[in-house]
Amino acid sequence: MGISAFRPQLFEGLRTNVSDIFSPVLSAVSMPFQQINLFLHDVTNLAQLQADNLRLEQENTRLRQWYQTALLLDSENKSLRELLNLEIDQSYSHISGRILSDSGNTYVKSVLVSIGKVNGVVKGAAVVAGEGLIGRIVEVGENSSRILLINDVNSRVPVVVEDTGQHAIMAGYNERNPRLIHLPDGSEISEGARIITSGYGGVYPHGIPVGRVIIGSNGDIRVVLFADFNRLQIVRILKKEKNDIGAGGGNHAIIP
Repeated sequence: MGISAFRPQLFEGLRTNVSDIFSPVLSAVSMPFQQINLFLHDVTNLAQLQADNLRLEQENTRLRQWYQTALLLDSENKSLRELLNLEIDQSYSHISGRILSDSGNTYVKSVLVSIGKVNGVVKGAAVVAGEGLIGRIVEVGENSSRILLINDVNSRVPVVVEDTGQHAIMAGYNERNPRLIHLPDGSEISEGARIITSGYGGVYPHGIPVGRVIIGSNGDIRVVLFADFNRLQIVRILKKEKNDIGAGGGNHAIIP
């Protein structure tokens, strides 16, 4: 060390030779450690990627759930807005409930709704959706009721052709479009005429929209209903007020 302090050039060649001799040995010795270091680095990155993957999957699941919830709320809001736009005789109060199940098979056209006697539902009450009339209550339980749809074979609805004032009965035949029967002799009904309830019999209030007339090639007069039974969610059950006071559209509540 003392000599190299005064004559550093003396040992430069020696150091270079020693480095050349031991460099391959040092490289061979350090190689496994470098490989281990790279392996640990790759394992760490892989674990981080797996953790990020799991987090993203969980976030996607939550987002899909929120998306489905948003779609459901949007659909329900649309149904409620349609119900609010339907004007009903102010002498009727109403209560709204959600459809629970559908038994619209070949032989029975009815649905179950989530309100019953405890909510003030009575047998025979008219039921409407946002687009118009859908049926009447035929069975009432404590917490649920069954609605007979107006296209059921047992349904008969007194109606009137809005533009001509002609009265008729709309009869269901378990088909999509009910028929108009008991029309006065010589009645002339134009295609597309609007059909509303007449109010006769006291079951259905006067003026509820029902549908529009279509005339078949054989002269058969049917009604294309305004209400779409395939997308019923929330319906309104009407109740005649005994004192006929219903300013503001009567009572309104939504039962889940």
